[in-house]
Amino acid sequence: MKHFFALLSILFIIETSNAQLFRKEKVTYDANQGRGSTDNNLLRWGYFLGINNYDFNFDYNDDLRDIYVKRSPGFSVGLIGNLRINDYLDLRMEPGLLITTRELYYSQSYFQGTAFTDVDLVREVKSTYIHLPLLLKVSTKRINNFKPFVVGGISTALNLSSNEDNPDDNANGQFRTTKNNLYYELGFGIDFYLYNFKFTPSIRGLFGINDELIHDEDPNSPWTSNINSMKSRGVFINFTFQ
Repeated sequence: MKHFFALLSILFIIETSNAQLFRKEKVTYDANQGRGSTDNNLLRWGYFLGINNYDFNFDYNDDLRDIYVKRSPGFSVGLIGNLRINDYLDLRMEPGLLITTRELYYSQSYFQGTAFTDVDLVREVKSTYIHLPLLLKVSTKRINNFKPFVVGGISTALNLSSNEDNPDDNANGQFRTTKNNLYYELGFGIDFYLYNFKFTPSIRGLFGINDELIHDEDPNSPWTSNINSMKSRGVFINFTFQ
């Protein structure tokens, strides 16, 4: 369903661009009609839909086989608040809801001297983030109805599915992560100026700053004892409407 949504969005842009984007006439804001670009407004608002793909980056204490992370595409939705600085710089907030799932597959080498079953070798990590990025958008000069840009900044996220305060740990089948996390983000995209709105596809990478693992009570836990740090990293493909 998520891939179907992405395909429909791309087809929509291609079809619309034939009529609007590739013509020499520059789309401008029409105050009487209330449509077109609002780039000169101090504040602008919008929303985004997108696909995310999260991973984990591990640092280990001992040289055992790496934990394999099976990633699944997730869904993103949120709002945009844009503060114009000048023709080339914008400060942007993009609060959103991000839902994703990762599965961790452990090697049997982690369980030496410990009885285990096949269920113990896999841990599912479901995450529901309230994501709050503060971004600086640096744009090039507008060319007809196109305006490429790069974007970067920092973000924080509240993981509603972290189970940080859950007293149960992996001995009871519960993998725990931290509730509050910090990241830095880098990406790029292109603003497309249409008659009724501005459409922006973008790709952005996310890189965790803090360790997100909550260690088990047992210092020799096969699930957490060999992990020195565990940090999220991810890729966002967003479709923005302003």
